[in-house]
Amino acid sequence: MKLNNYFLLVSLIAFVSCRQHQKMNKNTSTHPHTNQLINETSPYLLQHAHNPVNWYPWGQEALDKATKENKLIIVSIGYAACHWCHVMEHESFEDEEVAKFMNDHFISIKVDREERPDIDQIYMDAIQLITGSGGWPLNCIALPDGRPLYGGTYFRKNQWLDLLTKISEFVKANPEKTEQQAKQLTDGIQANELTFLSSEIKTVSMLDLDLVFKNWKPSIDVTEGGYIGAPKFPLPVGYQFLLLYNFLNPNPEAIKAVTLTLDKMANGGIYDQIGGGFSRYSTDDQWKVPHFEKMLYDNSQLVSLYAAAYQQTKKPYYKTIVRETLEFIERELTSKEGGFYASLDADSEGEEGKYYVWSYQELQQLLVADADLILDYYNVEESGNWENGINILFKSDSDTAFAARYNRSETALQTTIKKSKKILLREREKRIRPALDDKIITSWNALMLKSYVDAYAVFDDKKYLESALKNAKFIITKVKASDHRLSRSYKDGKKSINAFLDDYAFTIEAFIALYQNTFDESWLETAKQLTDYAIVHFYNESRGMFYYTSDLDPKLIARKMEISDNVMPASNSQIAKNLFVLGQYYYDTNYVELSKQMLSNVKENALKGGPYYSNWDVLMSWMVSPPYSVAILGDDIEAKRKEFNSHFTPNVFLSGGKKEGNLALLQNKLVKGQTTIYVCQNNVCKYPVTDVKDALKQILIKK
Repeated sequence: MKLNNYFLLVSLIAFVSCRQHQKMNKNTSTHPHTNQLINETSPYLLQHAHNPVNWYPWGQEALDKATKENKLIIVSIGYAACHWCHVMEHESFEDEEVAKFMNDHFISIKVDREERPDIDQIYMDAIQLITGSGGWPLNCIALPDGRPLYGGTYFRKNQWLDLLTKISEFVKANPEKTEQQAKQLTDGIQANELTFLSSEIKTVSMLDLDLVFKNWKPSIDVTEGGYIGAPKFPLPVGYQFLLLYNFLNPNPEAIKAVTLTLDKMANGGIYDQIGGGFSRYSTDDQWKVPHFEKMLYDNSQLVSLYAAAYQQTKKPYYKTIVRETLEFIERELTSKEGGFYASLDADSEGEEGKYYVWSYQELQQLLVADADLILDYYNVEESGNWENGINILFKSDSDTAFAARYNRSETALQTTIKKSKKILLREREKRIRPALDDKIITSWNALMLKSYVDAYAVFDDKKYLESALKNAKFIITKVKASDHRLSRSYKDGKKSINAFLDDYAFTIEAFIALYQNTFDESWLETAKQLTDYAIVHFYNESRGMFYYTSDLDPKLIARKMEISDNVMPASNSQIAKNLFVLGQYYYDTNYVELSKQMLSNVKENALKGGPYYSNWDVLMSWMVSPPYSVAILGDDIEAKRKEFNSHFTPNVFLSGGKKEGNLALLQNKLVKGQTTIYVCQNNVCKYPVTDVKDALKQILIKK
């Protein structure tokens, strides 16, 4: 769609996201300015509560005021860990001259994109239609009714004032062209990413999965892992599909794409070599230089991915990465109530990465006798390997290769490394920490819950299950209502904002995983209740897809559907997978048919979309090779489940119990005095066995 650009202004499109200010002090007597954000709970909004700009949170009050005063709206969107958001705040929104112009001519609205992704989707679409790109901070000028006119991402002070002046003058002089621009943009936003109902349920085959990989292959970086070029984002769901694809159709190129990427990320600067956990992305094409912010949603998905990769490859290194990342989550992103915080900032003391980087001399003094080895191990240079003479710690060799070079055993090397990490972590904790965004987002918590369950399933560490159960109970008691309605965000003892489709999708997935690893049917039943709620309030029958927002929410200028996967799976792809899985457990053909319809709607895009439809491709894989429903009944269910989980079996849905329970699959299958395993597919069960090895043979897995 081509738009008329009446407002020509160069804008710097910034994808970077780093610095977060410290928590705002709500004591208004110590500040010359206080605006309407002071009563919000979002750390990002509170950071702006004492700007001279008279900010409003998104809501009817601000919209009504704009209509009454006939003023344009500024919708400014960012998040707490966004570096350039705060640069623009300092340069423009804290500036009295800029604030006066904004206050005189506009109604200014601040939005935390993590709390209100529905609003972010709309105005991000607008900016992408206008400029061809997007990022944060996102600044959009709109009519009083919310329809966008123009905008961009980061603007310097003079650019921002120039843009606001030109738009104000243009709107006054050209009301007809203004209306035309707003209509064109709004039409484009409403049409973007809407799918059309497929008139038939499309068949799928292994040839389709082969085509997915064939179309994907040219974008895979076969030297450094990830996708060719920079910046490099992890996109974990893509590699989950490649693991499944390799399982169904062994392909050395597919599994290499996974292991090379995981090895390079774990060795790189994107991984915190001292404290564990991953930064959001790498600015270069070698995973060396990260943007140092740590997001909950990245780390949760990467834990699940490394656990699955360990299951398939048995590489001990992946177990180490899981353990260290979960130690980081427990240490720095977990609340006393069992919720998980949103993110850690990149900056401390006003400098990006300062908390994480080291000088050569500092490491020499701290590590003493082991210094030379550790400096070499982490590629530390006397003049610095990054900027301003400082070093990002990253690895170039595997421990096996490095130990051989130093004529040491690998065990001895790892002992030295572990000792040095403790020294450096203890020293690092004396520094001023990056600021914490302590809001608790339901969908991100569900991803983290699922990752703890996955780690428990693979590594059989009870601590992981305890953390998962504590978080699940937090969701049930703090953000879920008795009618199964979820809230999006929780902070300071308060839940807020009606949940979006991703909150339901990931919570349902997490509760299914909890059932599969505890055989407590209450989790599966809750997953079904949440699914039924989502169907009632989010599903659009005419398109065969789910809206991102509930029908209970106030209407925006567009009601969007989230279709393509990105750094997180799309809410529609995850709901479709959930429907398919629950359909197997409850013998519910309506769930399964709805899931098939959703896949049919996007199949052509899924075949050529690479990582951006990879969660859909996982669903396609299940339909190509129908999964096995494996029921385990008897007193020894825990041992049998653990033995199953020692294998990579992504096409197996476990159920069981010491008693038969309520699921139809378990009825009339308990044999007194023994633990029995039933392998079923397409509602037909094979001859019951008592040995996991025999069950694995029935699902064509050699043991």
